Amino acid sequence: MSQIDLHTHSTASDGTFTPPELVRHAVGKGLDAIALTDHDTTGGLAQALKAGQELGLELIPGCELSVEYKGLMHILGLWLKPDAPELNRSLAELRAKRNSRNEIMLGRLQELGIRITFEDVKSLAGDAAIGRPHISRVLMNKGVVNSVQEAFDRFLGPKGKAYVAKEKFDPAKAISILKKEQATVILAHPFSLKLSPELLRQELVQLKELGLDGVEVFYPEHTREQTRLYLDLCQELDLLPSGGSDFHGTVKPQIKLGKGRGKLDLPYSLLQTMKDRRQEQGLWV
Repeated sequence: MSQIDLHTHSTASDGTFTPPELVRHAVGKGLDAIALTDHDTTGGLAQALKAGQELGLELIPGCELSVEYKGLMHILGLWLKPDAPELNRSLAELRAKRNSRNEIMLGRLQELGIRITFEDVKSLAGDAAIGRPHISRVLMNKGVVNSVQEAFDRFLGPKGKAYVAKEKFDPAKAISILKKEQATVILAHPFSLKLSPELLRQELVQLKELGLDGVEVFYPEHTREQTRLYLDLCQELDLLPSGGSDFHGTVKPQIKLGKGRGKLDLPYSLLQTMKDRRQEQGLWV
């Protein structure tokens, strides 16, 4: 049976596999299709699409947007063209604001007596959009912390000594931008919203009115009960069920491509249903 993974990351954001390496890894794992959904960037899509064509893997170009919400909200856009002018303009503005944030956090770390510079982080990140995962890895390399989790707990997370809040889109703007690019819009890992079933239903109704197409039902951190709830809500509200591992490579070694923590098993029929819906809407696939 064909297998897929519709939530993955590369070195274009905070993963450890380059886009071509990710495609090769997917082929090696026997997957038939993956979506590349790097955080707030389309920078790896062209390379991934080229590698997919060369190696015979169906590559769904996408991204994952961080969204301002009472808790953590991430929204996936699938079937994005690499040039995506509206999205890329908005992301460029966002990156400029986030670069200032990175500099402030690095300044706070320096005030704490930690020898770390923007050049250290840029050297590690390469062409990727710089973020806290890159800073955390520099802190590990310098022996300041023993793990990414420790870096976030002590310095970079909301309760950390160097934390600065990230500038984000609000849900309406994020969805509006993605819809202008003719993307299929998916709410990622809904468990992270920490809402009761009824409040989640209300949120999904509001997001659907804004243009939401589906929900990431199948995800490594979802319990069996949560998965069932999200699937039921998709059926009730006519939303597309999606799923993915949130693969990042060696930085999250417990999460395997296509398998998550070992039990993820996503059939191609999930992707086919999305493609059928897009064709009904007159959108490209």
